[in-house]
Amino acid sequence: MMALPGGCHLDSIPLPGQRPHLMQVDSVQRWMEDLKLMTECECMCVLQAKPISLEEDAQGDLILAGGPGPGDPLQLLLKRGWVISTELRRIGQKLAQDRWARVHSMSVRLTCHARSMVSEYSAVSRNSSQEMSQIEKLLMEKCSELSAVTERCLQVENEHVLKSMKACVSETLSTLGEHFGQLLELALTREVQALVRKIDASDNIYTTESTTGNLFSLTQEGAPLCRIIAKEGGVVALFKICRQDTLRCLYPQALRTLASICCVEEGVHQLEKVDGVLCLADILTDDSHSEATRAEAAAVVAQVTSPHLPFTQHLSSFLESMEEIVTALVKLCQEASSGEVFLLASAALANITFFDTMACEMLLQLNAIRVLLEACSDKQRVDTPYTRDQIVTILANMSVLEQCASDIIQENGVQLIMGMLSEKPRSGTPAEVAACERVQQKAAVTLARLSRDPDVAREAVRLSCMSRLIELCRSPSERNSSDAVLVACLVSSQFPRLFLPGLWGCRPGTRDQAMPRLTWVQATYSGFPLFSLKW
Repeated sequence: MMALPGGCHLDSIPLPGQRPHLMQVDSVQRWMEDLKLMTECECMCVLQAKPISLEEDAQGDLILAGGPGPGDPLQLLLKRGWVISTELRRIGQKLAQDRWARVHSMSVRLTCHARSMVSEYSAVSRNSSQEMSQIEKLLMEKCSELSAVTERCLQVENEHVLKSMKACVSETLSTLGEHFGQLLELALTREVQALVRKIDASDNIYTTESTTGNLFSLTQEGAPLCRIIAKEGGVVALFKICRQDTLRCLYPQALRTLASICCVEEGVHQLEKVDGVLCLADILTDDSHSEATRAEAAAVVAQVTSPHLPFTQHLSSFLESMEEIVTALVKLCQEASSGEVFLLASAALANITFFDTMACEMLLQLNAIRVLLEACSDKQRVDTPYTRDQIVTILANMSVLEQCASDIIQENGVQLIMGMLSEKPRSGTPAEVAACERVQQKAAVTLARLSRDPDVAREAVRLSCMSRLIELCRSPSERNSSDAVLVACLVSSQFPRLFLPGLWGCRPGTRDQAMPRLTWVQATYSGFPLFSLKW
């Protein structure tokens, strides 16, 4: 997330080195447009009689994304906004280093970009509101003030005077950032309103598809834009599409956009206001819908029941349709034709088991354990640690039920869960390594809970489960260097011994050797439970 000096957060603007999602043009064309804008900025420096900086870091001070497409105000706002926010951040960095020459030259360039954004947006947009015109004026005044005060700083040699002027520059920069954030939010809000009105008024399926695609692209720019879309009626317009049989071909795209919007609280609240859960339940339970449509509906369910978002826990309307939704999701897991579909459906089920404890009992009655464990042997459906993470989460949460143990043994589940203790990343990416850690940790949790049943404990011992748990405790590389996995394995290794008193198959000294490390880990993580349910 990018924070402007004035405290205005613009995480909708990509960080340097990233490209906004709407900038997909030919590389040569982009270079030509970059060249035009770069020379424009340098001409401004020359016209104001300032030499072009020859400092060694000057080449990396401005990374432009290319000129805006003709007649495309959204693309213009995203590109120019990204450049200006980058300049603001870098000016703040140079100011902290007291590099006044760089601060001034970058302030001049910032003024150039701000003026270009205002003039170009005015040329391609409709008549500006009085509020926008006022903020534009304030922004340009602050840009001029920043250039002027930084120029004066170049002439000052007294350190005490410079120190007082530095506070003035910092305040001006902060106020400028606030004005820029306000202007950008107003302009983006205006464009979102136009897109939503276009969806509502359109009776052409191709226009609706194109506009919905633009709305989805905006959701990928970050939470601030998702909030704007939710507040300006985007959720209402998308559910309007999902309730028209003539627009069934647009359901997947509309649902995918809804899932993105519901990452923010405003999106979930709007979903509840328009009975969105009931609409999702209707789509999931209607077999006439394509698998892709039902998978996207499952993605929305997964989003609005996410245990990581505190505001989703108050979705009261979900409980009314939970049984229908859970039944449909289990069926979708069973019939999934691809790993992506299975992942979305299982993720929704995993989140629902956190959302309400009744879901675990429903899953038990629906033979979900058999469906999930059978899927583990199907590489077409389950072939990544991300999918296994969802499966083992469901099993761990279900394992608090006594009847779950017998179903696990019947489906040869203990062996499959043990296999998850050996989960290893293929690519080594941080996301995949984290997923493998979660799989190992939750597999150990599941075995610990199930070991309350003597039959499961005996089966675990027969399959050399204790040896594997001890190996994970002893070898950091085996547990992907995870302390969370260490804690889970140490605790899990004690459960068979508790319920089978005659079992002393562990190597002597294992627990004693691990105790100092365990004490530190428990102290470190005692205030932050890595797995929320009780053992």
